[in-house]
Amino acid sequence: MREFNDHNLVPEFKSPGVRYEKRPAKTPDGKIADGLYNAWIILDNPTQYNSYTTDMVKGVILAFRAASNARDVNCVVFTGVGDKAFCTGGNTKEYAEYYAGHPQEYRQYMRLFNDMVSAILACDKPVICRVNGMRIGGGQEIGMACDFSVAQDLARFGQAGPKHGSAPIGGATDFLPVIVGAERAMAACVLCEPFSAHKAYQMGVISDLVPALKVEGKFVANPLVESQRMVDEFGRNVYGEAKTGDALKEGKAVLAKGVVDLAPLDAKVEELCAKMLMTFPDCTTKTLEELRKPKLDAWNRNKENSRAWLALNMMTEARSGFTAFNEGTKDDREIDFVLLRQKLAEGQSWVGPLHDEIQPKAKHHG
Repeated sequence: MREFNDHNLVPEFKSPGVRYEKRPAKTPDGKIADGLYNAWIILDNPTQYNSYTTDMVKGVILAFRAASNARDVNCVVFTGVGDKAFCTGGNTKEYAEYYAGHPQEYRQYMRLFNDMVSAILACDKPVICRVNGMRIGGGQEIGMACDFSVAQDLARFGQAGPKHGSAPIGGATDFLPVIVGAERAMAACVLCEPFSAHKAYQMGVISDLVPALKVEGKFVANPLVESQRMVDEFGRNVYGEAKTGDALKEGKAVLAKGVVDLAPLDAKVEELCAKMLMTFPDCTTKTLEELRKPKLDAWNRNKENSRAWLALNMMTEARSGFTAFNEGTKDDREIDFVLLRQKLAEGQSWVGPLHDEIQPKAKHHG
């Protein structure tokens, strides 16, 4: 066999919170294709819903570089540990305790974040986001940078920026208008209302979804969403609107009786990888490059301005929003938005007591 040059940035890498695995590639009939693999890049921070720390961002960058350069890799599968979350974005504990109030530090961090998104968009192999659970905030952004997304149907999607002191300009404002159109992108990014995997499928945010809830030995569609408006051949609710009232209680009861099993998700991901195995590799790469252009054009046009703004925002709204999320209670992690707007309307400066006055604890003890 020919001796190859090593084009990786580092010969080997180990990153806390990121696993890189090469799993045997299979043909559509399930046979192992000897000597060929799919690279799995796995976010491994389950206690914090697979949110990415600074070190994890570095690990993702190096993992995508390694997968892109690997001559024996067919596809890249980007996913998270467990069944609760693919990724919920940046690590809010680190944001609140280290970056808040330090714009120069956050600007350097955002260079790494931008490089992570760019590494996904520049990968020479097809990238599949295996959505094993919540894909929220920055997790939604790095997920949308992927070429395909396959989700288990209990997963939730959405942005968090304006609710928690940021703007979703790490990719969402670039990618969502391309994927779903301006109006739906506006609603998703400004209102920050999470939506179901079924609605994500209908919107075109994901390419496929499978059931994950097993009740009495049988897989059932997500019982927390309406299932009669438009149903496809697998019994999935394509529109996926949340149930309300008694229907929601009934859905929660069904959910409580079941267990989560991601076997159908893994089978669907393997099926997609196998389909791409049966294509010309260079033709596939070129097709990816062309189809990525709308996302890349928007991303490259905006990413540096976005980095600068996000850094400066760490002095004001981001500092307050991330502090509230990190230090607030489970049921109260948002600042007092009305009080903030009132104080700003009165001309109060951010340099002073404003940050403390709008925190969750202040709402209850003021």
